[in-house]
Amino acid sequence: MENTPYASPMSRRTTRQRPRQGQHLAQLRQAAGLTQAELAAAIGVSQQIVAFWEFSTRPPRSDLLPKLAHTLGVSVETLLTPTGAPHRRSGPWGKAQRAFEAVSALPRSQQEKIVELVDALVQQYRRKAG
Repeated sequence: MENTPYASPMSRRTTRQRPRQGQHLAQLRQAAGLTQAELAAAIGVSQQIVAFWEFSTRPPRSDLLPKLAHTLGVSVETLLTPTGAPHRRSGPWGKAQRAFEAVSALPRSQQEKIVELVDALVQQYRRKAG
């Protein structure tokens, strides 16, 4: 009998069916040309966490969503929409959402400065609107 290491480089195949959310994440990862291990390294989690997400109905933690979406080259909305085409909002709300998605990819200290500025502008607008 040949002595083989326990952790082989080949991934284990499973017969368990992926839920829709997990299948969507796996498709996005594969479309980005990444393995589970590569995606995990890029966002700072273990490969087992990525595998869990792909076989779970639960989405990744909210603090990881912007980084995960950026790594996969999609928006957070697309990442969380397993049906494929996300519902697109037009007008100012859609622009504001896209702007804040971009802000969420910045370091926390820069995010806080931008939020302070936006809060000040909103308060100023409310005072004028009275």
